[in-house]
Amino acid sequence: MDRKVLLIEDESLIREIVGDYFKREQWIVYEAENGLQALEMLEKLDPDLVILDILMPELDGWAVCKRIRAQSAVPIIMLTAKSEDDDKMLGFELGADDYVTKPFSPKVLVARAISLMKRVEGTVGKDEHLLNFGQISINRRSHRVEVNRQEIDLTPKEYELLLYLSKNEGIVLSRETILDHVWGFDYFGDLRVVDTHIKKLRGKLGDEARHIRTVIRSGYKFEEER
Repeated sequence: MDRKVLLIEDESLIREIVGDYFKREQWIVYEAENGLQALEMLEKLDPDLVILDILMPELDGWAVCKRIRAQSAVPIIMLTAKSEDDDKMLGFELGADDYVTKPFSPKVLVARAISLMKRVEGTVGKDEHLLNFGQISINRRSHRVEVNRQEIDLTPKEYELLLYLSKNEGIVLSRETILDHVWGFDYFGDLRVVDTHIKKLRGKLGDEARHIRTVIRSGYKFEEER
């Protein structure tokens, strides 16, 4: 089944060029020229990926990202003409999964989209799709996470973070290592993004956040029992 991407960008030429590159990789491309139109389309289309420009009329990318995250865990790649780390931090804190600065290569953008989808979807063997730690249950096929048999709503990045930590149970992971494996080796943002996502993840896990241990001056460690 072909993946669906919703491209939210006010410049028609960029939409056309980027859309063509995605179509070459067999993606179904939908386009929105402003934030309000995008939010209306999102409910109807249920895309697999959102490409979101920040500087747009009607509703900017920050507001759109926040509203998307309030109702969906769809992966989001943000586009911006700014390269400041603070802007990237805000994007990640609002729930974006990746960040591409203009001008960019459409070919590279598509490659990063494919890489992101692979990380989110994962490659799961027959007998290893279920992971259980205390009252946490992770289904790697459906990306469903339950705590005390109740599903919790994680963003794609929060899910990747929990999965990476749990797969490395008992191992102290530095912030740099977590950043490389969850955000990608080509991400050069601030290490604070790891702490921000750990805090949000702990909040959603409730009492089961006990499994994520902070190791002073080293990083984090996931423990089945504490």
